[in-house]
Amino acid sequence: MNKPHVSHEEATVRSFRDDPEFAAEYLNAVLEDGTQEELMVALRRIAEAFGMKEVAEAAHLNPKTIYRTLSPAGNPELRSFQAILGAMGLRLAVTAKRRECHI
Repeated sequence: MNKPHVSHEEATVRSFRDDPEFAAEYLNAVLEDGTQEELMVALRRIAEAFGMKEVAEAAHLNPKTIYRTLSPAGNPELRSFQAILGAMGLRLAVTAKRRECHI
């Protein structure tokens, strides 16, 4: 019996929803090598996997605000960024660079 076809995008969305570690690794990779615009797009993809309305409600944000915030031109306040991450079971963390500080 044939299994129903699942697109790559749908499989990725399921992975974000089912595996917060995968979502965190994805965001960390974008943070490491990407631009702010790419980070906003990545965060939006993950939020869409969880449901934008549900993420907005859990983050105590207006749904229109979350769409605007997570657009490529979005520039969220730290408070909003943390609330969105928290709504999806993620958090912001800081780690030391591998190289020495040059100050």
